[in-house]
Order: sequence, then structure tokens, then C-alpha cells
Amino acid sequence: MTDGTFDDEGQPLAGTPPEFPPLDEDKVPQFEDTPLSRSEYIAALAHFYRAEMHRALVWRTRLDTTTNWAIVATLAILTASLNNPGYATESIILGMFANVVFLAIEARRFRFFDVWRARVRMMEENFYGGILRRDQASPQDGWGPRVADDLLRPRFHMTLLQAFRARLVRNFRFIFLFLLIAYIGHRALPLAPDKILEGVAAMPHWIPDLVVVMLYLFLLGIMIFTPRVEAPEVAYWPNPAHSGEDVPNLDV
Repeated sequence: MTDGTFDDEGQPLAGTPPEFPPLDEDKVPQFEDTPLSRSEYIAALAHFYRAEMHRALVWRTRLDTTTNWAIVATLAILTASLNNPGYATESIILGMFANVVFLAIEARRFRFFDVWRARVRMMEENFYGGILRRDQASPQDGWGPRVADDLLRPRFHMTLLQAFRARLVRNFRFIFLFLLIAYIGHRALPLAPDKILEGVAAMPHWIPDLVVVMLYLFLLGIMIFTPRVEAPEVAYWPNPAHSGEDVPNLDV
């Protein structure tokens, strides 16, 4: 007598799902126990490189957005100050401090962009550079474990002041210089009396100038005394144990 799923000759009936013996998990090869082949390693690293490059490009786009905000806000404030010269002093000073806020936002974004950029540069220098040169030796020993450690425990590779200085020197110095020229021109050749100075009788006329001088001394001090940011392949990976400040979990 045969089972209901088999015919008289012992063959499975049509439409009957095949039966398999129970799986012995102890004999199933685990991923960690199976070494990667060279082609698998290259394919995995290529996909990882594309992912890191995409992340870097996304944060790079966000940097451009902040710069665009600063430019548009500066032009709007200067236009308003020309249309209402009596309020030009406070308008231009407001534009200066608004750009400090934009600069602080861009500095924070630049630190995140730099996290992905550092990994991309490490792979480009030590993996893809060797492939293009047909040279198996990487310029930096142990680069793979360092990138893996940074992947598992992301770190900022620059301080907030360094990021602030980098974006100030690269982009915002021109915006602040433009605002300073507009302010000096307004104070030297005013098109109308300053309403803020006329409205506040107890305020000395040199107070706005002092505020501007202090602000620009602060920016100049950051440019002079804050260490500049080196290229990732030069300065970011000197200590494999801890190469920078940990990225807060809520910001990742």
C-alpha cells in the first residue's frame, strides 16, 4: 500500500510538493566560516564604495543649499537697505549675524560630509589606486580594519571650529567681505540719517561700529588661530584606536 502522495510505482503524484529531509543546521556552512573569494571581495567593496560616495554627494548637496541661503539672504538684505537707507545700519548688521548662523549650520553639515569623504578617499587611495596601477601593495598598511572600525563606530575627524574655519575660508569670507564693504560705504556716505541712532537717544553712534568690529575680529581670530583641515589621507587616520570625536547617535 502506497502513501497518498505517491503512485503505485513509488513516484510522486503530479502537483505534490517534494518532501525534503529535516535540515541539519550543524552541517550548514555559516557565512563567517566561508572565506570570501577575490571576486566576491572586489564586488562587495565596489558596492560599499558606491554607497559611501552617494552619502558624501548627498551631504555635499546640503552644503551648497546652505551657501545658496546665505547668498540670497545677503542680496535681499542689501536690496532692502538701499530701498530704505534710513534702516541700512541695522539691516546690514542683521545680515552679518544671519550669515554667522548660516555658517554654523554649514559647518555642522561639513563635519558629516567629511565622515563619508574620509572613507571614500581611503578606499580610492589604497584600493582603486592600486587597481589602476596594477600594484597589489596599498600605500597605507591596515587601511581596511581602520575603515571597518570607523564604519562600526563613526567619528568626526575635525572639530566644529575647524569645520567653521574651513567653510569660512572657502565660501563665506567673500560674503562677509561684501557686507563689510557695504557697511563701511553706508557709514562713510550715508544716503539718509540712521533711524536707529536717531530713535535711541542714549545710544552712542559708535555702538554699531563696535559690534561690527567685534564680529569681524572673532571671524579673523578663527581664521588665524584655528588649525586648518588637512586632506583625509594625510591627517585623518593616524591613530587606528581613535582617530577623532565620536559621532553622536542621534545625529547619524
